[in-house]
Amino acid sequence: MDSRQIDLALRKQKLQMRAEAQRADLTQRLAGIDSALNRVDSLRDNLAWAKDKIPLLSVALLVVLAAKPRLTLRLAKRAWVGWLLVRQVRGGRLSALLPTAIPLLRGLLALLRRRLEPSAGSGSTPPQRRRTG
Repeated sequence: MDSRQIDLALRKQKLQMRAEAQRADLTQRLAGIDSALNRVDSLRDNLAWAKDKIPLLSVALLVVLAAKPRLTLRLAKRAWVGWLLVRQVRGGRLSALLPTAIPLLRGLLALLRRRLEPSAGSGSTPPQRRRTG
C-alpha cells in the first residue's frame, strides 16, 4: 500500500471516531430536551382537544357559574389577585395603579359578597355555634 493511502485511511478512521464521540455527546445533551418536547407536544394536543370542545366546555362553565356563584366569585378573586401579582412581578404599568385599585376591588368584592349572602330580613337566622368547655 502507498503511504498516502495509509494516511488517508488513518485520517478517515480518526474522523469516524470523532463523529461517533460527537454523536454520543449530542444524544446525551438532548436527553433532557426530549422530555420537555414531549410535554410541549402533550400540551399542544390537549389545547387542540379543548379547541374542538369549546361549545361543550362553555356550557359546562355556565352551569358551574349558575350552580356555584360563591365558588365562582372566590375563584375569580384568586385569579384576579394572581394576575395582579404576576403583572407586578414583571414590573408592568399596572404596578403603579395597584395601590389605588385595591380599595376599589375590596369595595366591589364586599358588595358582591353582600348580594350573594342570604338576606337578614328573610326570617331565617344563621345557625348559632355551640360552646363547648
